[in-house]
Amino acid sequence: MTMTTGAPLDVEPAPPNLVPGPPGTSPPRPARGRGPDRLRAVGWALVGLVVLGAIWQLGSAFSADLPTPAEGLRELGHLMSKPFYDNGPNDKGVGRHLLVSLQRVFTGFSLAALVGIPLGLVIGASRRAWLAGNPVVQLLRPVSPLAWFPILLVVTKNPGKAAVLVIFVTALWPTVLNTAAGAAAIPRDQRNVALVFQFGRLAYLRHVLLPNALPSVVTGLRQSMGIAWMVIVAVEMLSGGAGIGSFVWESYNTDNLAAVTAAILIIGALGLLLDFVFLRLGRLVALEEVQA
Repeated sequence: MTMTTGAPLDVEPAPPNLVPGPPGTSPPRPARGRGPDRLRAVGWALVGLVVLGAIWQLGSAFSADLPTPAEGLRELGHLMSKPFYDNGPNDKGVGRHLLVSLQRVFTGFSLAALVGIPLGLVIGASRRAWLAGNPVVQLLRPVSPLAWFPILLVVTKNPGKAAVLVIFVTALWPTVLNTAAGAAAIPRDQRNVALVFQFGRLAYLRHVLLPNALPSVVTGLRQSMGIAWMVIVAVEMLSGGAGIGSFVWESYNTDNLAAVTAAILIIGALGLLLDFVFLRLGRLVALEEVQA
Protein backbone atom coordinates (compact mmCIF):
# COMPACT_ATOMS: atom_id res chain seq x y z
CA MET A 1 0.00 0.00 0.00
CA THR A 2 1.42 3.37 -0.97
CA MET A 3 0.82 6.31 1.35
CA THR A 4 1.74 9.83 0.31
CA THR A 5 2.34 12.69 2.65
CA GLY A 6 0.61 16.04 2.54
CA ALA A 7 2.12 19.48 2.46
CA PRO A 8 3.44 20.99 5.70
CA LEU A 9 0.81 22.36 8.04
CA ASP A 10 0.93 24.96 10.81
CA VAL A 11 1.39 23.26 14.17
CA GLU A 12 3.01 23.94 17.48
CA PRO A 13 6.76 23.26 17.61
CA ALA A 14 7.59 19.69 18.49
CA PRO A 15 8.95 19.05 22.01
CA PRO A 16 12.73 19.09 22.31
CA ASN A 17 14.50 15.82 21.60
CA LEU A 18 15.05 13.82 24.75
CA VAL A 19 17.75 11.61 23.22
CA PRO A 20 21.38 12.77 23.68
CA GLY A 21 22.94 14.12 20.49
CA PRO A 22 25.72 12.47 18.48
CA PRO A 23 29.37 12.63 19.53
CA GLY A 24 30.82 16.08 19.31
CA THR A 25 27.70 17.89 20.45
CA SER A 26 27.42 19.68 23.76
CA PRO A 27 26.95 17.25 26.64
CA PRO A 28 23.56 17.32 28.33
CA ARG A 29 23.29 19.18 31.61
CA PRO A 30 23.44 16.98 34.68
CA ALA A 31 20.04 15.89 35.89
CA ARG A 32 18.71 17.77 38.87
CA GLY A 33 16.49 16.42 41.58
CA ARG A 34 12.78 16.87 41.18
CA GLY A 35 12.48 18.51 44.58
CA PRO A 36 14.58 21.63 43.83
CA ASP A 37 13.02 21.96 40.37
CA ARG A 38 9.52 21.88 41.81
CA LEU A 39 10.39 24.38 44.51
CA ARG A 40 11.90 26.66 41.88
CA ALA A 41 8.77 26.34 39.73
CA VAL A 42 6.51 27.11 42.69
CA GLY A 43 8.67 30.10 43.62
CA TRP A 44 8.49 31.63 40.16
CA ALA A 45 4.75 30.92 39.98
CA LEU A 46 4.31 32.87 43.22
CA VAL A 47 6.33 35.72 41.76
CA GLY A 48 4.01 35.81 38.74
CA LEU A 49 0.91 35.78 40.96
CA VAL A 50 2.28 38.61 43.08
CA VAL A 51 2.93 40.68 39.95
CA LEU A 52 -0.58 39.94 38.70
CA GLY A 53 -2.04 40.98 42.06
CA ALA A 54 -0.01 44.21 42.00
CA ILE A 55 -1.27 45.07 38.51
CA TRP A 56 -4.83 44.32 39.63
CA GLN A 57 -4.42 46.50 42.72
CA LEU A 58 -2.99 49.30 40.61
CA GLY A 59 -5.90 49.08 38.18
CA SER A 60 -8.45 49.24 41.00
CA ALA A 61 -6.70 52.33 42.35
CA PHE A 62 -7.30 54.14 39.05
CA SER A 63 -10.94 53.00 38.75
CA ALA A 64 -13.28 53.12 41.71
CA ASP A 65 -15.67 50.69 40.00
CA LEU A 66 -13.07 47.92 39.68
CA PRO A 67 -12.98 45.67 42.77
CA THR A 68 -9.68 45.24 44.56
CA PRO A 69 -7.95 41.86 44.82
CA ALA A 70 -9.14 41.59 48.42
CA GLU A 71 -12.75 42.14 47.37
CA GLY A 72 -12.44 39.65 44.52
CA LEU A 73 -10.93 36.99 46.77
CA ARG A 74 -13.57 37.64 49.41
CA GLU A 75 -16.31 37.13 46.83
CA LEU A 76 -14.53 34.00 45.59
CA GLY A 77 -14.63 32.57 49.10
CA HIS A 78 -18.32 33.42 49.32
CA LEU A 79 -19.10 31.72 45.99
CA MET A 80 -17.15 28.60 46.89
CA SER A 81 -18.69 28.30 50.34
CA LYS A 82 -21.99 27.03 48.82
CA PRO A 83 -21.23 26.31 45.16
CA PHE A 84 -24.11 23.89 44.46
CA TYR A 85 -27.16 25.55 46.01
CA ASP A 86 -30.29 25.82 43.87
CA ASN A 87 -32.96 28.39 44.68
CA GLY A 88 -34.65 28.32 41.30
CA PRO A 89 -33.80 29.03 37.66
CA ASN A 90 -32.33 32.49 38.37
CA ASP A 91 -30.46 31.71 41.57
CA LYS A 92 -27.96 28.85 41.36
CA GLY A 93 -24.53 28.32 42.82
CA VAL A 94 -21.46 28.86 40.69
CA GLY A 95 -20.67 25.14 40.89
CA ARG A 96 -23.90 24.29 39.08
CA HIS A 97 -23.06 26.79 36.35
CA LEU A 98 -19.61 25.23 36.00
CA LEU A 99 -21.07 21.74 35.66
CA VAL A 100 -23.32 22.89 32.83
CA SER A 101 -20.41 24.56 31.05
CA LEU A 102 -18.13 21.55 31.49
CA GLN A 103 -20.80 19.23 30.14
CA ARG A 104 -21.17 21.38 27.03
CA VAL A 105 -17.41 21.71 26.56
CA PHE A 106 -16.68 18.00 26.89
CA THR A 107 -19.59 17.07 24.61
CA GLY A 108 -18.46 19.41 21.85
CA PHE A 109 -14.81 18.52 22.41
CA SER A 110 -15.53 14.78 22.23
CA LEU A 111 -17.44 15.22 18.97
CA ALA A 112 -14.55 17.25 17.57
CA ALA A 113 -12.09 14.52 18.55
CA LEU A 114 -14.25 11.75 17.04
CA VAL A 115 -14.48 13.61 13.74
CA GLY A 116 -11.17 15.48 13.70
CA ILE A 117 -8.74 12.62 14.40
CA PRO A 118 -9.89 10.31 11.55
CA LEU A 119 -10.24 13.28 9.21
CA GLY A 120 -6.75 14.50 10.09
CA LEU A 121 -5.26 11.05 9.52
CA VAL A 122 -6.85 10.85 6.08
CA ILE A 123 -5.75 14.37 5.10
CA GLY A 124 -2.20 13.79 6.34
CA ALA A 125 -1.79 10.37 4.75
CA SER A 126 -3.30 11.11 1.34
CA ARG A 127 -2.09 13.84 -1.01
CA ARG A 128 -5.45 13.95 -2.77
CA ALA A 129 -7.35 14.26 0.50
CA TRP A 130 -5.04 17.08 1.56
CA LEU A 131 -5.57 18.96 -1.69
CA ALA A 132 -9.34 18.63 -1.26
CA GLY A 133 -9.59 19.21 2.49
CA ASN A 134 -6.98 21.87 3.19
CA PRO A 135 -8.78 24.73 1.37
CA VAL A 136 -11.99 23.97 3.29
CA VAL A 137 -10.17 23.93 6.63
CA GLN A 138 -8.30 27.15 5.88
CA LEU A 139 -11.55 28.82 4.79
CA LEU A 140 -13.56 27.92 7.89
CA ARG A 141 -10.84 28.02 10.54
CA PRO A 142 -10.57 31.86 10.81
CA VAL A 143 -14.34 32.31 11.28
CA SER A 144 -15.14 33.69 14.73
CA PRO A 145 -16.87 31.16 16.99
CA LEU A 146 -19.63 33.66 17.74
CA ALA A 147 -20.44 33.92 14.03
CA TRP A 148 -21.55 30.28 14.08
CA PHE A 149 -23.98 30.73 16.96
CA PRO A 150 -26.90 32.40 15.10
CA ILE A 151 -26.78 29.81 12.30
CA LEU A 152 -26.62 26.87 14.69
CA LEU A 153 -29.34 28.38 16.87
CA VAL A 154 -31.64 28.53 13.84
CA VAL A 155 -30.81 24.91 13.02
CA THR A 156 -31.21 23.45 16.53
CA LYS A 157 -33.84 25.83 18.00
CA ASN A 158 -32.06 25.25 21.33
CA PRO A 159 -29.41 27.58 22.84
CA GLY A 160 -27.72 24.75 24.77
CA LYS A 161 -27.38 22.49 21.72
CA ALA A 162 -26.23 25.43 19.63
CA ALA A 163 -23.51 26.15 22.21
CA VAL A 164 -22.31 22.53 22.03
CA LEU A 165 -22.13 22.69 18.23
CA VAL A 166 -20.18 25.95 18.40
CA ILE A 167 -17.65 24.18 20.62
CA PHE A 168 -17.54 21.29 18.15
CA VAL A 169 -16.88 23.54 15.14
CA THR A 170 -14.19 25.66 16.80
CA ALA A 171 -12.43 22.73 18.49
CA LEU A 172 -12.39 20.71 15.27
CA TRP A 173 -9.70 22.60 13.35
CA PRO A 174 -6.72 22.31 15.76
CA THR A 175 -7.34 18.58 16.04
CA VAL A 176 -7.55 18.13 12.27
CA LEU A 177 -4.46 20.21 11.47
CA ASN A 178 -2.19 18.75 14.13
CA THR A 179 -3.29 15.19 13.41
CA ALA A 180 -2.72 15.72 9.68
CA ALA A 181 0.75 17.12 10.36
CA GLY A 182 1.64 14.07 12.45
CA ALA A 183 0.35 11.71 9.78
CA ALA A 184 2.27 13.57 7.06
CA ALA A 185 5.56 13.45 8.99
CA ILE A 186 5.96 9.66 9.09
CA PRO A 187 9.62 8.76 8.34
CA ARG A 188 10.16 7.36 4.87
CA ASP A 189 12.03 4.32 6.18
CA GLN A 190 8.97 3.24 8.19
CA ARG A 191 6.77 3.54 5.12
CA ASN A 192 9.30 1.48 3.17
CA VAL A 193 9.30 -1.20 5.86
CA ALA A 194 5.50 -1.32 5.67
CA LEU A 195 5.76 -1.82 1.91
CA VAL A 196 8.38 -4.56 2.25
CA PHE A 197 6.28 -6.49 4.77
CA GLN A 198 3.13 -5.79 2.74
CA PHE A 199 1.17 -4.26 5.60
CA GLY A 200 -2.55 -4.14 5.06
CA ARG A 201 -4.51 -0.98 5.81
CA LEU A 202 -5.29 -1.97 9.40
CA ALA A 203 -1.70 -3.09 10.10
CA TYR A 204 -0.30 0.14 8.66
CA LEU A 205 -2.79 2.17 10.70
CA ARG A 206 -1.97 0.33 13.92
CA HIS A 207 1.81 -0.05 13.67
CA VAL A 208 2.90 2.99 11.63
CA LEU A 209 0.34 5.74 11.23
CA LEU A 210 -1.17 5.99 14.72
CA PRO A 211 2.09 5.64 16.74
CA ASN A 212 3.78 8.37 14.70
CA ALA A 213 0.80 10.71 14.69
CA LEU A 214 -0.12 10.27 18.38
CA PRO A 215 2.06 13.09 19.82
CA SER A 216 0.60 15.53 17.28
CA VAL A 217 -2.90 14.27 18.05
CA VAL A 218 -2.43 15.05 21.75
CA THR A 219 -1.09 18.51 20.88
CA GLY A 220 -4.16 19.15 18.77
CA LEU A 221 -6.48 17.96 21.52
CA ARG A 222 -4.74 20.23 24.00
CA GLN A 223 -5.22 23.23 21.71
CA SER A 224 -8.84 22.27 21.08
CA MET A 225 -9.63 22.04 24.79
CA GLY A 226 -8.08 25.45 25.44
CA ILE A 227 -10.14 27.01 22.65
CA ALA A 228 -13.30 25.25 23.78
CA TRP A 229 -12.96 26.51 27.34
CA MET A 230 -12.48 30.09 26.10
CA VAL A 231 -15.34 29.96 23.62
CA ILE A 232 -17.95 28.54 26.00
CA VAL A 233 -17.90 31.69 28.15
CA ALA A 234 -18.62 33.96 25.19
CA VAL A 235 -21.28 31.65 23.75
CA GLU A 236 -23.12 31.36 27.07
CA MET A 237 -23.18 35.14 27.36
CA LEU A 238 -25.22 35.14 24.16
CA SER A 239 -27.36 32.09 24.91
CA GLY A 240 -28.32 32.96 28.48
CA GLY A 241 -29.75 30.40 30.88
CA ALA A 242 -27.23 28.34 32.85
CA GLY A 243 -23.45 28.20 32.49
CA ILE A 244 -20.45 30.11 33.76
CA GLY A 245 -20.69 32.60 30.89
CA SER A 246 -24.28 33.36 31.81
CA PHE A 247 -23.21 33.75 35.44
CA VAL A 248 -20.59 36.34 34.45
CA TRP A 249 -23.07 38.28 32.33
CA GLU A 250 -25.78 38.24 35.01
CA SER A 251 -23.26 39.40 37.62
CA TYR A 252 -22.29 42.30 35.36
CA ASN A 253 -25.92 43.26 34.78
CA THR A 254 -26.53 43.32 38.54
CA ASP A 255 -23.44 45.52 39.01
CA ASN A 256 -21.62 42.79 40.99
CA LEU A 257 -18.13 43.17 39.52
CA ALA A 258 -16.61 41.35 42.50
CA ALA A 259 -18.50 38.23 41.40
CA VAL A 260 -17.26 38.80 37.83
CA THR A 261 -13.64 38.90 38.97
CA ALA A 262 -14.17 35.86 41.19
CA ALA A 263 -15.67 33.98 38.23
CA ILE A 264 -12.66 34.97 36.10
CA LEU A 265 -10.37 33.42 38.71
CA ILE A 266 -12.45 30.23 38.71
CA ILE A 267 -12.46 30.04 34.90
CA GLY A 268 -8.71 30.60 34.77
CA ALA A 269 -7.95 28.02 37.47
CA LEU A 270 -10.11 25.35 35.83
CA GLY A 271 -8.60 26.12 32.42
CA LEU A 272 -5.13 25.77 33.92
CA LEU A 273 -6.10 22.39 35.36
CA LEU A 274 -7.43 21.14 32.02
CA ASP A 275 -4.31 22.31 30.21
CA PHE A 276 -2.11 20.59 32.80
CA VAL A 277 -3.90 17.27 32.21
CA PHE A 278 -3.23 17.40 28.47
CA LEU A 279 0.32 18.63 29.04
CA ARG A 280 1.04 15.60 31.22
CA LEU A 281 -0.59 13.33 28.67
CA GLY A 282 1.59 14.81 25.94
CA ARG A 283 4.73 14.26 27.98
CA LEU A 284 3.79 10.65 28.66
CA VAL A 285 3.22 10.04 24.95
CA ALA A 286 6.54 11.69 24.06
CA LEU A 287 8.38 9.65 26.70
CA GLU A 288 6.86 6.38 25.49
CA GLU A 289 7.84 7.29 21.93
CA VAL A 290 11.48 7.89 22.94
CA GLN A 291 11.64 4.65 24.92
CA ALA A 292 10.18 2.72 22.00
